[in-house]
Amino acid sequence: MKIKFILPALEEAKSPYWRPIKYSLFPPLGLATLASFCGEEDEIEIVDEHIETLKLDDFPDLVCIETYITNSYRAYEIADNYRKKGVTVALGGLHATSVPYEAKKHCDVILLGLGESSFPKFLKELKEGRNKKIYNQGDVCFDSIPLPRRDLFKNDKYLVPNSMVFSRGCPNKCSFCYVSSFYKGGKSYYSYKIDRILEEIDSMKGRNLYFLDDNIFANKNLVRQLFKEMKGMNRVFQGAITVDSVLNDDTIELAYEAGFRSAFIGFESINQINLKSANKLSNLGQDYQKAIKRLDEIGIMINGSFIFGLDDDKKDVFSRTTEWAIDNGITTVTNHILTPYPGTPIFEEMKKTNRIVTEDWRKYDTRHLTFNHPNITKEEMEKGYKESYEEFYKWSNIFKDSKNHEELKMKLKHFTYAGAWKKFEPVWNFLIKTEMLPKARRVLVNTLK
Repeated sequence: MKIKFILPALEEAKSPYWRPIKYSLFPPLGLATLASFCGEEDEIEIVDEHIETLKLDDFPDLVCIETYITNSYRAYEIADNYRKKGVTVALGGLHATSVPYEAKKHCDVILLGLGESSFPKFLKELKEGRNKKIYNQGDVCFDSIPLPRRDLFKNDKYLVPNSMVFSRGCPNKCSFCYVSSFYKGGKSYYSYKIDRILEEIDSMKGRNLYFLDDNIFANKNLVRQLFKEMKGMNRVFQGAITVDSVLNDDTIELAYEAGFRSAFIGFESINQINLKSANKLSNLGQDYQKAIKRLDEIGIMINGSFIFGLDDDKKDVFSRTTEWAIDNGITTVTNHILTPYPGTPIFEEMKKTNRIVTEDWRKYDTRHLTFNHPNITKEEMEKGYKESYEEFYKWSNIFKDSKNHEELKMKLKHFTYAGAWKKFEPVWNFLIKTEMLPKARRVLVNTLK
């Protein structure tokens, strides 16, 4: 069977916000995981529309498309094209799971939730000519999942091809989180066993790794064992953690010894009222400055995530948050306008109270305001969002921010990393066009270590 896996381009790929390097970071790991369940006799292709042109004039036997909210219309366009030619089309991923009533109009089969159990069953039944139209996630067991088909990636087109996950989901239940719509009504966290994790790490060449898990510290016992095993592997890695996980015990020190050098942390808001309303329990009552200081002393940089538009925010939220991030030595920031994704508790609540102003999914990119805010207009929100990035990444503020670290080494790492990430777009674009990202990886590793 000829099977084509497709990651359609996100809406941002056609907008002024498009940054080629941001979408050339990681290959589509989820599709490679599904591809690992295909048989040796199957002819398989993975196409990531962010790094290559998608050809629509072929006739595969099966097309599997991964959906996110801001690539959903493009996914439907691709699906409709293939269905007109008689090709079987399956849709899965976050968006199809959140709004199956919408997705089913554009496909033959919907895969809901995690595909690790439903996809093999669907593929077997399709080959036998008796497949169903909807496959639920069902019981998931991660004990015998094969390694992702990384041989199908165009590795030279990604800055960090060595990305992986050893878990799915998150035990926290923040009201705004897209993940909550994916695991609604059932278990919300799964993880591999230690031997399976180490096998996958060993399968990847090179020093740099990026763990794409929603929270790499979610299973504390597992991750402590992992870090002890990784010590001495000479790896450097990045991943997402929570504020409370930095403060609880010595796990963060074990992580550093294993090669952890840059942490993505969802601070979300510096307003405790907002944190409580969003059910961000892992941050409530936590000492942000203490966590930041501890990471700085150990030698771990921070990419801080912040949300603008929680209900207690006022017009000064943009300047206050940006100033706070600069004063506390945050290396890079990832800002978002609060976006009520379908299937999340916050969407359901806003829908019920008539606060949702549009269901044009192209606007659900965390750069547009899609609901009525009590204190900030749409124009003020989107202008403040844009200006917060501009202010944070001014050369003068990068320099000021980097000076807030204790050690000279961290000051230099901060200045180099933040400057390179945001201030050298033409260089990144050149490296991407000339397929020189593999050489840039060495620079990344040297900066992190």
